[in-house]
Amino acid sequence: MDIVWLLSLLAALFAAIALAEPLADRLRLPVSVIHAMIGIGTGLGATWLYFTPLTNALNEPALAIITLPISSEVFLLVFLPVLLFEVALTINLRRMLDDWVPILVLAVVAVIAATLAVGATLGLLTQVSLTACFLIGAIVSTTDPSAVVSIFRATPAPQRLARIVEGESLLNDAAAIALFSVFLSDLIARETTPDVASALWDFPQMILGGAGIGWAVGRIAVTAMGWLNPYPSGQVTLSLAVPFATFLFADHVAHVSGVVAVVAAGMTVNFVAPGRLTPQGLSGLRATWGLLAYWAGSLIFVLAALLIPKLLPTLRPVDYLLILAATAAALGTRAIILYAVLPLLTFARVSPRVDPPYRLAILWGGLRGAITLALALVVTESPGVPLEVKRMVGAVAVGFTLFTLLVQGTTLRWIIHRLGLDRLSPLDRALGEQIVAVALQSVRETVAETTRGLALTATVVRDEAKRFGDRLQGAVARADAAQDMADSDRVTLGLVALAGHERDLLTAAFRDDLMPARLAERMLAFADALIEVTRTDGRMGYRAQSRRAARPGWLMRPAVWLHNRLGLSAPLARLVADRFEDLIAKAQTIRLLHVFVDRRILRIHGRRVADLLHDLLARRADDLEKEVEGLRLQFPGYAERLERRVIRRVELMQELREYEQLTDDGLIGPELRTALLANLGTQRQVLLAPPKLDLALQKSDLVARFPLFKDMAADDRARLARALRTIYVDPGDVLMRPDERPRVVWFIASGAVELVQAERKLRLGRGEFFGELALLLGRPRRAKVTAMTHCTLLALDEARFLQLIRGHDRLRTLVSEKARGRGIDLDPRLLTEPSATPAVWPPAWLSRVLRPFR
Repeated sequence: MDIVWLLSLLAALFAAIALAEPLADRLRLPVSVIHAMIGIGTGLGATWLYFTPLTNALNEPALAIITLPISSEVFLLVFLPVLLFEVALTINLRRMLDDWVPILVLAVVAVIAATLAVGATLGLLTQVSLTACFLIGAIVSTTDPSAVVSIFRATPAPQRLARIVEGESLLNDAAAIALFSVFLSDLIARETTPDVASALWDFPQMILGGAGIGWAVGRIAVTAMGWLNPYPSGQVTLSLAVPFATFLFADHVAHVSGVVAVVAAGMTVNFVAPGRLTPQGLSGLRATWGLLAYWAGSLIFVLAALLIPKLLPTLRPVDYLLILAATAAALGTRAIILYAVLPLLTFARVSPRVDPPYRLAILWGGLRGAITLALALVVTESPGVPLEVKRMVGAVAVGFTLFTLLVQGTTLRWIIHRLGLDRLSPLDRALGEQIVAVALQSVRETVAETTRGLALTATVVRDEAKRFGDRLQGAVARADAAQDMADSDRVTLGLVALAGHERDLLTAAFRDDLMPARLAERMLAFADALIEVTRTDGRMGYRAQSRRAARPGWLMRPAVWLHNRLGLSAPLARLVADRFEDLIAKAQTIRLLHVFVDRRILRIHGRRVADLLHDLLARRADDLEKEVEGLRLQFPGYAERLERRVIRRVELMQELREYEQLTDDGLIGPELRTALLANLGTQRQVLLAPPKLDLALQKSDLVARFPLFKDMAADDRARLARALRTIYVDPGDVLMRPDERPRVVWFIASGAVELVQAERKLRLGRGEFFGELALLLGRPRRAKVTAMTHCTLLALDEARFLQLIRGHDRLRTLVSEKARGRGIDLDPRLLTEPSATPAVWPPAWLSRVLRPFR
């Protein structure tokens, strides 16, 4: 094709794409349907112009359109990686995890079921091989991310509904294309019946292999982009290579799913980048990929629709039956998953409840588009596929795609409207009135402050103030108009506003560089969850979510196990550091929320609701303070280092603002400003990462604070710290059981334990120790010891304890006194002579070897 005609066609397509959005708004249609209509109309029009005998004047541009070099590889290697990577990069992963069960069921189980159902149905109606029927089932089972995401993002649907549909459309391409590859290989190999065992073996290999490659490439890419923080243009440019390199390596080198690899790479960058990239760099990265995805999504629809005349053969009457059967089988299978499987999962408490209106919208929102056409094009371009199969694939794929776009796509907005999903609930409407009233109050204060400094006529100022005051009174009256609104609803409105303001505070702190990006992402995810659960469950939901956020996450227990049992401390150190940051940042935010209640919510809902919100915030603060104090005891000094880091970030921010103001005032030139900002950038890089939590150093600090060892020489204390193991336990953990063989002596660095022996209970706290008597006497333990609180314990094995006690007079005295208090007279030789100590089995060296297996 002549390059001039190609560039002219591309320019025309971009112009059409730009005009598609206002046209879609005018016609109240999804923009993807308009794109498809543009492509179909262009393809049909070019074909008619080229073959019509009426004129030859437009033969050359018509031929340029007909012979446009579009193949399946253009869609699968150029457009698809861009679309998948952008959705994976921008989707809220932490909120998507709340609905991971319905998303995976729709993305994997529903795709497999639809493939089998469509294949079996077509197998009953045609004479082609069962492998070919299953191949068609895989082709029509993938929902198109560009179609689905664009529609649900442009539709005023609830966030959760859009999140489920986006997550499904993102992940189900991987399952469908993996099945497509397996069946296409069997078809080319002339297998009339698919090898089910081979498919079951190849399918998970392709999925897991692609996920592993995507994760690795994503981690490498984020590390490299972190090095390029001073060069944002270089960061964005490097990110462009990630989806294409990932897809090509996974698909052509490793022979696993390139689609899964791209999705995994995008999710990895999405999850890890906030802790490595600057806020400005991350914002620029997402904005760039948003524009690229818009272009790719628009072009893929227009160009794919151009191929419809090429893919669509002369339809036979039986083809309409096949299209109808495939459509019914696909929709029927999807309905069974939504209305039978998901409720069962909800009943089993492994999936959140998906309400019936949501399920119907999801059922009707499973649109097919460019990906289905691209897979059909792959089949028609494959030389090993029989001609009858190619014809049948083209007919069913095009017919099914047109049905989903022109029927489902054009009626989806109407369905959502009929279900009431685009209308505000009474609570939302009341919340809107509240927001308007609060906003107008803020506007009045700002305008009053501004007009004081302006030389305006006093009469005009008074008149305008009265006019705006009347408007404000009307807004307040409307917000308070529902006299029959229950107090619980008023509290819910106040809590939703409170949670929304918490999110605003976090966003502002992140924007002003007062909060690391990684921490901001976690806390914004918490704020989003708090808003959603408060809207559905009110005060109880707000309180429950706040309590969950104050408690350690589920990863903490395995990290503690790895530290206590295997001596692997890195996961625990990272989780504790993150937890410290979360708790301290939440405690600081709560102080600002009290101010918001007094300044804003009190004016709308009155003193009674305001007092209740203050009480809920105070309870949150108490929960956080208890957790922080427990961590302070377990990890002394670390919280103070984090607080110092916050102060230093505030200092840098204020210093930056001062330099910017001096530059605007003309007091410093651009050269000096550049040098000053470079110095600030260096300091900021130092403060990006949280202070390192060194558990070995923490152990030395604990030993130094231990009353029992305060008179020990520094060198001896250092050797003792190296010999001790730090053990972290939770309330209720059993540390010793009756009849166990003694192996270690426990020293309580923080917390409290309960010792039960023969109906006798004894509580031990910080600075005390236990387990030494059974070890000295060489007999099984007689007591059960249980942690009463979060505890930090220092464990010393028997050999080192005996060595310690022989060289530590104060410890020998304390052990003797404790023994006499329990009615035991210890032989002094047990405390001084190694040979007098009974043998303990297993010995210390074997205990250490067996420790991970106990």
